[in-house]
Amino acid sequence: MATLKVGNAPCSWGTLEFAGTKGEQIGFARMLDELAAAGYTGTELGDWGYMPTDPAVLRAELSRRGLVMLGAFVPVALRDRAAHLHGLATALATARLLRAVAGDPAPVVVLADANGAVPERTRNAGRVTAEMALTDEQWRVFGQAANRIGRAILGETGLRTVLHHHSAGYVETPDEISRFLELTDPRAIGLVFDTGHYAYGCGAGNADVVAGLERFRDRISYVHFKDCDPRVAAQARAQGWDYFEALRHGVFCELGRGCVDFPAVLRWLKGNGYEGYVLVEQDVLPGMGAPAESARRNREYLRSIECNYS
Repeated sequence: MATLKVGNAPCSWGTLEFAGTKGEQIGFARMLDELAAAGYTGTELGDWGYMPTDPAVLRAELSRRGLVMLGAFVPVALRDRAAHLHGLATALATARLLRAVAGDPAPVVVLADANGAVPERTRNAGRVTAEMALTDEQWRVFGQAANRIGRAILGETGLRTVLHHHSAGYVETPDEISRFLELTDPRAIGLVFDTGHYAYGCGAGNADVVAGLERFRDRISYVHFKDCDPRVAAQARAQGWDYFEALRHGVFCELGRGCVDFPAVLRWLKGNGYEGYVLVEQDVLPGMGAPAESARRNREYLRSIECNYS
């Protein structure tokens, strides 16, 4: 019988990629200690430089805690040609580090748009309309850049790239996810399906996460477990909060306290033969909440419903 393999990520400790949210970070050593103590066996890299970038040092830090490296988040302004070369270099450097510390399963490069960088998309996260989408030409540039990065990473390191659909970026809604996948090479680029971002990005009243898993099943190769508080989401939409204000109010709550039906998600994963890790992410800003306690409660919640998987 399969056993649910669960990791957690630095973003659950307030380490986010956004330039304006750095604040007072919890150090990587404490984060990894708390993550392992809560019962997780995998993690992601976090921002470049948050964890050691020397492969031997990073490998030792992971090994002594019994952790595997699952992936690394790499944001690139894919619609902007001027950002492509730097984005490719960053993605390849990240992939080389991942390859050097790879365990089982092999880690993935988690490619994303430069989320939070475009005012209109940041202001309207969770309530995006078709008029806010990329033009056909912008989509073409976006897809070409993603293909170039994914193919380069695969060719040099053998690692896969997965696109992270994400609020406050240009791949947020289900239709935007679909458009991206149509434009990209399935041999080089898969999808990391994030349950919380999908629920929030669907807009009011449309957050059928299992339907999303089914719609994109052929490209999903990695899964992020995140919950979404429907009350906070509704308030954000009603009051016009931007993405960061929604984060401050806890739109991504602890697992089992929001609108995502995780028992149904686990049944879907089991029914579709998913054997990889699920990565818990509870995106919080620096200084918010009690990350160690939330991580422990999130792991306990998953243990309580794992009968739907194993």
